[in-house]
Amino acid sequence: MRYRDRIDAGQQLAERLMMYANRPDVLVLALPRGGVPVGFAVAEGLHAALDVFLVRKLGVPGHEELAMGAIATGGVRVLNEDVVNFLQIPLTVIDAVASQEQQELDRRTLHYRSGRSPLDVHGCTIILVDDPGDWRYHACCRPGIASTAAGPDCRCRSHCFQYGVP
Repeated sequence: MRYRDRIDAGQQLAERLMMYANRPDVLVLALPRGGVPVGFAVAEGLHAALDVFLVRKLGVPGHEELAMGAIATGGVRVLNEDVVNFLQIPLTVIDAVASQEQQELDRRTLHYRSGRSPLDVHGCTIILVDDPGDWRYHACCRPGIASTAAGPDCRCRSHCFQYGVP
């Protein structure tokens, strides 16, 4: 299946996610840049709220395209333990790269949000949308669906699964 553009891809994806339509607990999070028009069309089709979810890759110094982890909106930091352990990357190096990427994440947050606060995700069913790359040639999209719940002893617990589109 081919899509005319990202909007068409999002509209077709929304049709496949209609079980989430008109639910007040559903929030579509879109990864800039390419995921935003896809996410917009999904949110519009489902009558759901839309927000951006900003992520920055933590590249291995000297081999920046190789991800040793990522940081994201809300203070999230995830490491690829296999890469970190195999390359024996010290925590000080990870922290330095994360600090640098945090500056860019903060800059982009200001740009994309224009002073608006992020939407509260606690208790929401999240549909996370990204541009799948060369969207014109993807036969299906597989958004990540997550139900989130807040607890007093943690920022957010998440129970995730992948919604497969036949």
